Amino acid sequence: MSYETNSILIVEDNKDLLNLLKINLSDQGYEIFTAKDGIAALDMYHNHHPDLIILDIMLPKMDGFDVCKSIRKENQAVPILMLTAKAEEVDKVLGLEIGADDYMTKPFSIRELLARVKAIFRRMHVNNNGDEDENKVLEFDELVLDTAKRKVTLNGNTIELTSKEYDLLLLFFSNPGKAYSREELLNTVWGYSYEGYSHTVNSHINRLRSKIEEDASDPHYIRTVWGVGYRFADSEEKKNYA
Repeated sequence: MSYETNSILIVEDNKDLLNLLKINLSDQGYEIFTAKDGIAALDMYHNHHPDLIILDIMLPKMDGFDVCKSIRKENQAVPILMLTAKAEEVDKVLGLEIGADDYMTKPFSIRELLARVKAIFRRMHVNNNGDEDENKVLEFDELVLDTAKRKVTLNGNTIELTSKEYDLLLLFFSNPGKAYSREELLNTVWGYSYEGYSHTVNSHINRLRSKIEEDASDPHYIRTVWGVGYRFADSEEKKNYA
């Protein structure tokens, strides 16, 4: 399967790392755009509308957090993979909370980064080229998910979700009542397997709940299964409107 038509914006102020990423990703057939500071990153994003953004946090002029927030105000769907040299957990969680789909901590393996990029585009390809027979509308109480349009509504109002939030909700919606561990969600939704990243799932679940739940502290749709992970409500848990 070829992904040569996909484009990537790499935002990194370290010239050596930027060139390394550009060379390796170009070798995979991707069209590459680059920026060395936050202001230039936004200009490149608006001019080229890349399919994926690899975004460093520590940047001149405007940091990666602000770049991510700015892009998310305009586009919830474009995948954003953040790079950070910081070890503090709060920085990683903050990146996820403001809309990044994932992050990698420097130093990282180029092979792992390439694997994650391929997984992102593989999932995008599947989502954009699914069989028409698989297009369907899923409904549970006031929540509706239209797979053909990749559109989610709550009480008739459109809910803007990032790509990973949508993928998570679709998985849950398609398997009501089934409990998933954090590791299973990582493997299924993110498309790669690794240990120690359960907080990635937790952050996405929290963000998703904040958008679809009436009370995120007492969720109706996405339930916590203590000691296991999460599940979507089943038919017996539908609201009684009688």
